Amino acid sequence: MTEPRTSVRSVSRGGSRGPTPAYVLHSHDWSESSLILDMFCREQGRVVAIAKGAKRPYSQLRPVLMPFQRISVGFGSKRGDDVEVWLLRQAEWAGGPAFCGGDALLPGFYLNELLMKLLPRHDPHPVLFEAYADTLQALSEPGLLHAALRAFELILLRQLGHLPDLALQTLDGQPVRAGEPYELHPELGVRPAHRLGESGEGASVLNGSVLLAMEDSLSDGWLNDARRVKPGHSPLPSLMAACVPALGDLKAITRTLLHYHLGTNTLRTRQLMMELQQP
Repeated sequence: MTEPRTSVRSVSRGGSRGPTPAYVLHSHDWSESSLILDMFCREQGRVVAIAKGAKRPYSQLRPVLMPFQRISVGFGSKRGDDVEVWLLRQAEWAGGPAFCGGDALLPGFYLNELLMKLLPRHDPHPVLFEAYADTLQALSEPGLLHAALRAFELILLRQLGHLPDLALQTLDGQPVRAGEPYELHPELGVRPAHRLGESGEGASVLNGSVLLAMEDSLSDGWLNDARRVKPGHSPLPSLMAACVPALGDLKAITRTLLHYHLGTNTLRTRQLMMELQQP
């Protein structure tokens, strides 16, 4: 079977891009022998690429292009800025610990779905890339799973500009005070709540000390300097610790924020997790 001409014209030819760390978020068949990949690359952001011949039994790409393993990839050069699908020239395992799978598998696919739905193409986010790598490893520890998910969701929202300064009340710029109750609203940002644990609109409420601790982890100066971001260098560990005192309320808050920016309440992975929990 020959590969569709329309897709061939949309990929790059000739030239090359230097190897870059990447993860495969999702793949689907393009022909009898090739794959279309949705990838998260450290230097290029989210990229859609074609891997020619990757499905062939003898292809060296076949065992490499799996979700949740860090790989090093190279692409063909683009024909122009309007090219949406790139050509994968090379891919090899980049080392590091293996993903544990098991109970972490669905949460891992949940992370991938968030990235595919929220990240624009070709928009680099090296901090988010390293936070994703750290989160995959944290998911292997059952006691850390929920804190890791909440921390990653917050980093994702901040890196995309959807999370306000948590140390300030958004509307008037007044400082957040430890011990006082606050809400985190998708449109109004941080605002005072009526009483800790109670909100007039049914929203979840956070202690100001939790907001201040989370902002401290999210606002380190190096987060804005891509040159200083290295493997294993993300705000995830300290942010996980800041999230622990309020995991239940944070789950409801991050879900509300994510659904607002996604424009939908339906995530395939979350629905699947709910179905699996039913007796």
